[in-house]
Amino acid sequence: MGSLSSSAFGPVKPSSFAVLLVLLLSCSSFSSTEAYDALDPTGNITIKWDIMSWTPDGYVAVVTMYNFQRRDIQAPGWTLGWTWAKKEVIWSMMGAQTTEQGDCSKFKGNIPHSCKKDPTVVDLLPGTPYNQQIANCCKGGVINSWFKDPGNAASSFQVSVGAAGTTNKTVRVPRNFTLKAPGPGYTCGPAKIVRPSKFVTANKRRVSQALMTWNVICTYSQLLAQKTPSSCVSDANQEDAP
Repeated sequence: MGSLSSSAFGPVKPSSFAVLLVLLLSCSSFSSTEAYDALDPTGNITIKWDIMSWTPDGYVAVVTMYNFQRRDIQAPGWTLGWTWAKKEVIWSMMGAQTTEQGDCSKFKGNIPHSCKKDPTVVDLLPGTPYNQQIANCCKGGVINSWFKDPGNAASSFQVSVGAAGTTNKTVRVPRNFTLKAPGPGYTCGPAKIVRPSKFVTANKRRVSQALMTWNVICTYSQLLAQKTPSSCVSDANQEDAP
């Protein structure tokens, strides 16, 4: 085994080697477990985006979040964001709203609900008028755990998207999904096109399906929820300063 008197970081005094080793291990363990929750290793929030119909310049979709975690999503609830792949706009929404409209100055007459390239969406509050609701909406972003209350473990909203594709081959999935539920700590994977969702009528005599579906899976890390060390190596070197 080599001497401990020097390393890639320069001379290391024996008295400070243990401190340096602990700091380096803490840095490596942070990066390797950043999307992992030891208390709920298989838990996740799955976002399902179902295109239900085409419009002249885009589509209408229902977006549903399923809380497959052991923890509830409590008030003030979830906040969902993404970046559009092209120049899409949101014409209207039901069951949720964006926090900012953005610059819609190029539109005349019918003004979109949001023109932002990277919209941020929040749930509507209880007591929202019925003509603005859809199923599983309007709970202030609160979603119970699937393991505790599967009947209330989902939150949905409807979005009408314009300046988008109007076929399965021309639609582009959004990118860079972000989630707060309600705080930080979530990492969302890329949207993946999956087999279209199927829906059974209440009388179970007919099955319909979405025109196109993609899923996004977000996982929680307690380490990411905490403040990230600014610079582990520089902090370790400071321990060696006289």
